[in-house]
Amino acid sequence: MATKIRLQRHGRKNYAFYPIVIADSRAPRDGKFIERIGSYNPNTNPATITLNFERALYWVNVGAEPTDTVRTILSQEGVLLMKHLQGGVKKGAFDEAEAERRFADWKAKKQAAVNAVKTSMATKKEEAAKQRLEEEQAKNKAKAEAVAKKLAEIAAAKAAAEAEAAAETEAAPAEEAAAE
Repeated sequence: MATKIRLQRHGRKNYAFYPIVIADSRAPRDGKFIERIGSYNPNTNPATITLNFERALYWVNVGAEPTDTVRTILSQEGVLLMKHLQGGVKKGAFDEAEAERRFADWKAKKQAAVNAVKTSMATKKEEAAKQRLEEEQAKNKAKAEAVAKKLAEIAAAKAAAEAEAAAETEAAPAEEAAAE
């Protein structure tokens, strides 16, 4: 029986997530499978991958063929590197402890790179939010100045109208007195 490590599609339209399964190559994509070894959710940023490392390594070692996408996922998680290192141990190029050390070093570098990317994304997001806030404050300040200017014009016009009305009321008794 030819086994494949592949993705099954689950979820709804435009929001799919994928269990990673071991299945007979003749079985339908979403059909019967032998074992579920993880999941892949591309809807998050960065994509969420959960994987049972030991079982994935076992299936790769016994000859299960991963699809292209699953091969990329297994490579990112280090399953294919561990298989390669185990091959070096079998050939006698280095011992098990050296293989474990190399894998741990690789994993640490990968984690540091992922953390750096997450940090830069968070920093960019904070800077964008800060810039939006400054732009909004500048717009609000300009709007407040325009409103204050308009209110000052209205107040000046009202004061001029009151002064004119007061002048007319003062002029009216003087005209009446002159008319008598």
